[in-house]
Amino acid sequence: MSEALLTAFLLATFASMIPLLLAALGESVAEQSGVLNVGLEGVLLIGGFSAFAVTHASSSFWLGFLAGALAGAALQSVLIVLSVWLHANQIVVGIGMTLAGTGLSSMLYDWAFAGSRPRLGLPEVWALGPLADIPVLGPVLFARPGMFALTFAFVLATAIWLGRTSPGLRLRAAGQNPAALDAAGVNVRLVRSLAVLFGGVMAGLGGAYLVLVSAGTFTPGMTHGLGFLAIVTAMLSRGRAIWLVVISLIYGLFVATGTALQLATVSISADVITMAPFVAVMLVLAFSRGGSALPPALATPYLRGQR
Repeated sequence: MSEALLTAFLLATFASMIPLLLAALGESVAEQSGVLNVGLEGVLLIGGFSAFAVTHASSSFWLGFLAGALAGAALQSVLIVLSVWLHANQIVVGIGMTLAGTGLSSMLYDWAFAGSRPRLGLPEVWALGPLADIPVLGPVLFARPGMFALTFAFVLATAIWLGRTSPGLRLRAAGQNPAALDAAGVNVRLVRSLAVLFGGVMAGLGGAYLVLVSAGTFTPGMTHGLGFLAIVTAMLSRGRAIWLVVISLIYGLFVATGTALQLATVSISADVITMAPFVAVMLVLAFSRGGSALPPALATPYLRGQR
């Protein structure tokens, strides 16, 4: 494999990996607090469309990422209000969010862009001097949009925050034993609300990355189950950031390999290539040792004074 092909393969791997990693990171934090969001598919789509629309209007990819994050947080606020504050069933609310995000993003796209179906140009890139000239890894790691580096900064910061700080321990306590956390004088509702809001921002950024970097355009329903895969990835990780990265990387490798086989004119159905990463992750879930080790209070509304 030539250097150019290897570079292209790695770029394709990371372009597929990062949207999943961002969404799964946010979902993992929310799950550790005791809130399950099955509406990630809708959040990814509304974040992706918002990023596309703002970038198309402003020609700024950074404004697009900001718009995606804000849109993801806005839709995620529905889960905060209905499930965290009003104690509605989290799964039912999440299904509604998926339908709302999918339908709203498709409707807005058809209204604004159906006639033109525009594509975006290449995003602004940043290069760290001679580091960008390192064979293979230089173009992949040091000459891509800054969101690549920010993604791993988010993962590292979140891992340290969850495992080494008092607020992180309180967040995990909200999913393990919210009554004990409440008895210690901590507002469980506030902890869960902030965790879910963080999940919305990360999913919005994931949708923005999928549109602005991975695809270069928005297509209604373009996630094709990525949000549900992010939920499975978060469950498999058991709250550990390293497993989020590993599982997301495996997904990215499967997608990039499928694309490479198609380009090499290997006669494999496109449906098989699309399905393979999901089958791989589900097999890992089925045969993982110790199960997913979900927080005991996951998807359970907390009513103060209730035992």
